[in-house]
Amino acid sequence: MHKKLFFITILLFFLTLPAAAVLQEDSLKNSLSVLRHELIAQHLEQTKQLNKSRFITEQVTNQLKEIGDKSAQVSLMLYSQKTDNIFDLTYACQQATELWKDFQTKTRPFHDLITESNEEIARYDSLVNVLSTMYTFGLTPKMKTDRNVCLTLAVSIRRMLKERNDSYQEYIQYYEYSQHQLQALDAYAQKRYEEIQSSIFANGGDNYIKILKAAPYRITHISNTLAEKYTPQNVVMSQWDVKWIITLFSMILIYGLIAILINYLSIRFLVTKVMKANRFEQKNHAFLAKRTCIIMLASVVTFSIVLIIIRLFSPSNFIHMACSLLLEYTWMLAVIFASLLLRVEGSQTHNAYRIYYPLIAVGFIVITFRIVMLPSSIVTLLFPPLLLLNALWQARMIYKYHKLVPRYDLNFAYFSLLVFIFSLACSSIGYTMLAVQAIIWWSMQLACILTIAFFHDYLNQYREKHPAKNLSVNKTWLIRFIDIVLIPTALVISFILAIYWATDVFNLSDLTWKLFRTDFINSDKFKMSVYSIAIVITLWFVFNYLNLTIREAIKLYLKRNDPSTADARATMYINVLQVVVWGSWLLTTLNIFQISSTWLVVVTGGLSTGIGFAMKDILENIYYGISLMAGRIKIGDYIICDGVRGKVSSINYTSTMLEALDGSVIAFQNSQLFTKNYKNMTKNHGYELDVLEVGVAYGSNIKEVKELLVNAITELGVTFSKQPVTVRLKSFDDSCITLKILVWVNVFTQGSDIGVIMECIYETLNKNGIEIPFPQREITIKHQQES
Repeated sequence: MHKKLFFITILLFFLTLPAAAVLQEDSLKNSLSVLRHELIAQHLEQTKQLNKSRFITEQVTNQLKEIGDKSAQVSLMLYSQKTDNIFDLTYACQQATELWKDFQTKTRPFHDLITESNEEIARYDSLVNVLSTMYTFGLTPKMKTDRNVCLTLAVSIRRMLKERNDSYQEYIQYYEYSQHQLQALDAYAQKRYEEIQSSIFANGGDNYIKILKAAPYRITHISNTLAEKYTPQNVVMSQWDVKWIITLFSMILIYGLIAILINYLSIRFLVTKVMKANRFEQKNHAFLAKRTCIIMLASVVTFSIVLIIIRLFSPSNFIHMACSLLLEYTWMLAVIFASLLLRVEGSQTHNAYRIYYPLIAVGFIVITFRIVMLPSSIVTLLFPPLLLLNALWQARMIYKYHKLVPRYDLNFAYFSLLVFIFSLACSSIGYTMLAVQAIIWWSMQLACILTIAFFHDYLNQYREKHPAKNLSVNKTWLIRFIDIVLIPTALVISFILAIYWATDVFNLSDLTWKLFRTDFINSDKFKMSVYSIAIVITLWFVFNYLNLTIREAIKLYLKRNDPSTADARATMYINVLQVVVWGSWLLTTLNIFQISSTWLVVVTGGLSTGIGFAMKDILENIYYGISLMAGRIKIGDYIICDGVRGKVSSINYTSTMLEALDGSVIAFQNSQLFTKNYKNMTKNHGYELDVLEVGVAYGSNIKEVKELLVNAITELGVTFSKQPVTVRLKSFDDSCITLKILVWVNVFTQGSDIGVIMECIYETLNKNGIEIPFPQREITIKHQQES
């Protein structure tokens, strides 16, 4: 109905579109001529639309009458509800608020239509006034003719607009009537919502001891209530009669048994027979161990499909409501069994699903209370003992199976027991409806968690079968997006949705959503709500994913272009990237929380002085770190600083890590590398000049010695090919002629290369009979004669 009304309104809106405006021409003559042409076209169009609008207006009026009938129907339903029938009352309040919101949304074009029509009439009134009072002195005959034609057309168009506007009067009457009635209905519903909310969370009823003391009176009251509410109506036919309730639960029983029977027979016999075949022999044992759980899951899925079909084709509002609640319940059952099948070993499956039996039972009881719209006096009397039995049942399941089920499911069982105890305590002191809310919340929260766990476990199994090294980059990034963005975000949203669905049992979902969006911290400087916190957390997951993915993209790009410098260049780019990504997240968070820029400036200004002095050295190191990462040093370079020689392993904003030759790791502050004379041994070509000294005996042929040493060292192949080995005479010492040997060796193998060269020098000289002098001492012993 509302869709049809919306399209009709759009048509009416187009019928009232204004004529094209006349812009300033070069003369009054041209302006009158252009206006005449446009008014002729507009007059023809208005004549056609006037005939159409009569038919459309009649349809709009009929649609508004239907809205009025719906409003009256909801009003009767709401005003006739007793306070004790809390489920009935909340359902009626929800229908009233939804009808008001729907009316505001769908009839918004009506308001615009009326406003547009009045504006058009006022516009043509002004146009007629200007044309009728225009001086004709000095006008040419052509201009006078255009003026008279324009005036006649404007009057005629204005008359047609007024006639059409008069035809809207009945429509406007019904519109205003419906608006006032629905607005009053919504106000009454909101008032009752506040009372219900107060009774659930603030003002509890009598504790259970008082209820038991007044048991005779309460039993009599409950008997009268049950007789009044659930006695079949034979005089009139209602969609909410007890006959529908009996029919619904009969359908649940029949279709449930059919679903179980079909799946039991097909899986127990047909599928089992197929699994015993040779090609499934390896999987047969696991299938048999999980067969009962598979039958339960298949039965739940089949029953859910039946519920969906019933909901689609049933005209009853009661059936629609009941099927929606039952679908939420079957969803919880389905994810429990599906999650167990995916992640639990076959030997544990049989015990694992039993530990969920108490929650499944109490969940069905609460859903039943809601479907039959049980009066709150009966719920208050029945719910505490039911919770006590379920708490004891859950405790027994934990005690019996705590060593036989996975720790994951055992933790859920412990939490279910805590929820039962909390709900039992609430119902015992008079907050029975809060206990109902707690049970529904945990049921929905558990369903959400198990749904997320199901996809997470499936993702882990996919990773085990397809290692990341065998996947393409796109698939790797997609899996990461699911793992660190979608799954954590779904977990955050599940908390809100679980509370939303729990309050929906009392049809308080709209109020709950409003509370989520309401700022519990609301000041001029800072605002925060549950909704804004959820957005900030979700954005953290998104920005974290962007940070990790872009980092890998940078590394991949640099390695493809220049593998030798990829690590060093990637460090600088990644550091800049992190500042940009997390800075963007911080600015977005400040904007979401609506943190005042003035307040932020004052706070940061007050802290900046103290922080500036405290962070002087840190800021200095950051400055030097950026300078180093810009190209002075890169990861993998060999440097010498303070006599320490080693390889650069990492560079960040405050320090540079060095792996020394002795295996130790030394951290130098970035400022130290600038204040001290460090040497970058790989900045140029990766070779360094080492000077070796050797002494030969006097009388040796120096030219021959030099030639022998140059040839022998060159043949080793450990020196730089572009820099030849050079031997120079250094000095004439006491016992030898000292030669200086200049060799260029690789900085990465400098220690071992020098050793090889020294051995070569010694062997070459020995082989050619060239003496290497060494210090000798002569001791003379003098004997002193006795006197």
